[in-house]
Amino acid sequence: MSLVTQSYPKTSWRRFKSSAFRVSTLAALLFVIAPALWLVLGVVVRAVPHWQWSVLTTLSQGTSGGLENALVGTLVIMGGVLVLAGSVGVLAGIHLAELAHVRKNGRPSGTIFRLAIDVLSGFPSIVLGYVGYVALCVGLHWGFSLLPALLILSMMVVPYIAKSTESALRQVPTNYREGAEALGMPVGYALRKVVLKSALPGIVTGLLIALAVAGGETAPLLYTAGATNSLPSFALLHHPVAYLTYYVWTDYNQPTAEAHVVSYDAALILVVMVLTLLVVSRVIVTRTQRHSESYR
Repeated sequence: MSLVTQSYPKTSWRRFKSSAFRVSTLAALLFVIAPALWLVLGVVVRAVPHWQWSVLTTLSQGTSGGLENALVGTLVIMGGVLVLAGSVGVLAGIHLAELAHVRKNGRPSGTIFRLAIDVLSGFPSIVLGYVGYVALCVGLHWGFSLLPALLILSMMVVPYIAKSTESALRQVPTNYREGAEALGMPVGYALRKVVLKSALPGIVTGLLIALAVAGGETAPLLYTAGATNSLPSFALLHHPVAYLTYYVWTDYNQPTAEAHVVSYDAALILVVMVLTLLVVSRVIVTRTQRHSESYR
């Protein structure tokens, strides 16, 4: 009886700590979700009452008109970043996870590359934008155009893609690689058919983050893409490109109510684009994990 009496306070204290930990994690989750919901609802409440579908098919006229040029320009920029940064970032992540583990002189061969990626990810976006303006737009005489914007945005998001790809590949069980080697698969074939397929959800998540960052940036594009009221000409040089964040930032600071409506519409389109990317990524993750044991 005394043993039960003595152990009861300890059991109660452990239960209290467990409950306190659960409450703190829930509070932290709410702390993350609440600002996101507040921002999304704020945009929706301000944009929906004045929304007109013609904004998607009408060119901008300064602080009025539609956002067709900005929408098309944003999609072009995001597509270009997906091709440039996606290919470089995924290949860099594959190298760090699969090929840089060989030690040279007692040190991992990928240390210097990981350090460079960490340094690049720490640069402020406005600094990269200014460097792009000085080096590309002015130094190489490219002017405000699509190519400088794609290069600078790709430099910004490559670290995210490389890190997420490396992390996803390292989470693939070693048994998969050993099984593929035991079956006589070449290293490259096993990497494509076994390892990359298993790591696809993590890689897709990294690409999603890259697209979200690229679509939501403003400062680097102000220095490199410029602004225009025309549709993108798909010329890489000497032709400015419109994008949605320019109108969100510029028109919101204008004194007219019409400009504010354009700003809210641009913000709403961005929110819908990001949510669409989230849904598509979850569908891809669900389909790729349908037959995995952890998903069951």
